[in-house]
Amino acid sequence: MNWFTSGLYSAFFMFWETLWALVLGFGISALVQVFVSKEQMANALGRSGLREVAFATIFGAASSSCSYAATSAARAAFSKGAALVPVLAFMFASTNLVFELGAVLWVFLGWTFVLAEVIGAFALIAIMWLIVRLTLPKGLADEARAHAQSIEEQSCHGSHERSCCGSNDDNHAMQPSQSRWASVASAFFMEWSMLWKELITGFLIAGFAMVLVPAEWWRGLFLTGGPAGLRLIENAIVGPIIAVGSFVCSVGNIPLASLLWSHGISFGGVISFIYADLIIVPLLLIYRKYYGLRAAAYISIVLFVSMVLSGIAVDLLFAGLGLIPDRAIAMGPMQHASFAWNYTTWLNIAAMVLVVALVYLRKTSKHNHSSHSGCC
Repeated sequence: MNWFTSGLYSAFFMFWETLWALVLGFGISALVQVFVSKEQMANALGRSGLREVAFATIFGAASSSCSYAATSAARAAFSKGAALVPVLAFMFASTNLVFELGAVLWVFLGWTFVLAEVIGAFALIAIMWLIVRLTLPKGLADEARAHAQSIEEQSCHGSHERSCCGSNDDNHAMQPSQSRWASVASAFFMEWSMLWKELITGFLIAGFAMVLVPAEWWRGLFLTGGPAGLRLIENAIVGPIIAVGSFVCSVGNIPLASLLWSHGISFGGVISFIYADLIIVPLLLIYRKYYGLRAAAYISIVLFVSMVLSGIAVDLLFAGLGLIPDRAIAMGPMQHASFAWNYTTWLNIAAMVLVVALVYLRKTSKHNHSSHSGCC
């Protein structure tokens, strides 16, 4: 295959690997919009306390592993009244504390990186929490929430479907079960309609970057010698910057992390790179769409600084314990993906069945619409 077809091939299989997670994440977002009232969300995640952050972390770890889907679900929770710190904790946990990422990380880089990933994730959430507590500008969270709610309302009213978002909390108790599930279907497809351009852009750029960018170019981006302290800091900073430029999200960045490790980036640089799936360019554009430019810039800076500091902390801790592994364990560049009857295929089949069911619900709702359905 030539470079063009190879790039499309890589992009398609990245999409294939994350399809079920996208459906799961957007499904969670739709369920939150329809079945969770603002009062319930505010009670569960409405404060930046230890209980709320812990709950958001646990819920995130049990949900989607796709950063796009996690961002969508987090926006739904935030617009319903969740505080900023629990929302960011949910986003991070749902992309970095999930089972499938740990399994892929173990295969490519070994158990030490899995342990570092988990310890560093809790360190990052704590660092992020402290940064937000010390630096959050007054009124910025309310401004971001108002913007997120306006985006949701605009998408709802711009829809041709009468039973769209299901976000009118006053009508939740009044809606029949069938109508509310139709609203879930409408909200699900609304999420896809909001993000499909960013998703296509992200997968295509990641696919072509994997094919066209030589391994030596990645290696030239970070220090491999010089003073240990300078190298530690520089690698932890460069790791997230490489992630931003690579456009690879969530589980998909583990093969590239293996490549970087085998070419000399530091242990902490690998960890900070893995964490940076939440600040790739398509997601930065999504943050701006969801929360407005000022809030998006603040969230992105907080995430970046937290990723760098947690990468440095993990490197220092594991170096002190003598747990940094040999580079020889890295598998190197990603092998070409191919179809196989594994758990991903079966989960994707289940996801497609679910999508077909949601399409049926949406069409049935449009046909049998009454004046009491949805929020429009």
